[in-house]
Amino acid sequence: MDPSSREQPWVEPDAIDPVAPPLRSPTLAHQWWRDVSFLHWRVDASRVADLLPPGVRPDVIDGSTWVGLIPFRMSAAGPGGRWSVPWAGDFLEYNVRLYSVDERGRRGIVFLSLDAQRLLVVAGVNAALRIPYRWARMSCAHPAPGLDPSGERLVYTSVRRAPGRARTHLEVEVGEPIGRPSELDHFLTARFGAHTHAWGRTWWVPVTHAPWPLRRARARVVDDELVAAAGLPGLSGSAPDSVLFSSGVHVLFGRPERV
Repeated sequence: MDPSSREQPWVEPDAIDPVAPPLRSPTLAHQWWRDVSFLHWRVDASRVADLLPPGVRPDVIDGSTWVGLIPFRMSAAGPGGRWSVPWAGDFLEYNVRLYSVDERGRRGIVFLSLDAQRLLVVAGVNAALRIPYRWARMSCAHPAPGLDPSGERLVYTSVRRAPGRARTHLEVEVGEPIGRPSELDHFLTARFGAHTHAWGRTWWVPVTHAPWPLRRARARVVDDELVAAAGLPGLSGSAPDSVLFSSGVHVLFGRPERV
């Protein structure tokens, strides 16, 4: 949607804040995001604008927006804020995402694709919110819990089962902790909601979590087809412009709101 075509002006987003606002609605679900690698490429906003749902536009920092390829482990997911679902609540997920802002100034994420191990999760989330989950065969070699991951190399692999056969193979070397994350580091990670289009409307799904414990990282190998399959060919064939790593955070989800 072109903001210039609206009778009411868009609200400009507030300054980036790494501290999440509290949920205004009951907690619908919770989960841990662990062993998260953030690989990002800088792009012109015009390249991704048509990939966003109605009512949102690309979020921009220093004149550019960003495309993310984010592999991680989902853990202890379940309804409400306490209960976890055995087996189905623990799986690998790799997503391709864009950065969005809506007319009320709420910053968020738009998922172009999400590949996950659990067919039950893929079917359920697609049916409920039309979020583009795909079933995939996946693996991740990760640091032992409780150990300093500096110098560790995480190896993420995924082959989409259907539709298509898009795959990715990533090797990320974990570096030192970041004492004072930059504004860009926060822009790429402190996103407390997602925009999605379902049932003929665009929705805002709020989330809250503690600030990410971030580390510098290096992409040793990026052999990826997921970004191209999501509608951005040629991008992940170049080295990422930013690579970060986090051991993870606990995330709470609120009730979806109309945009």
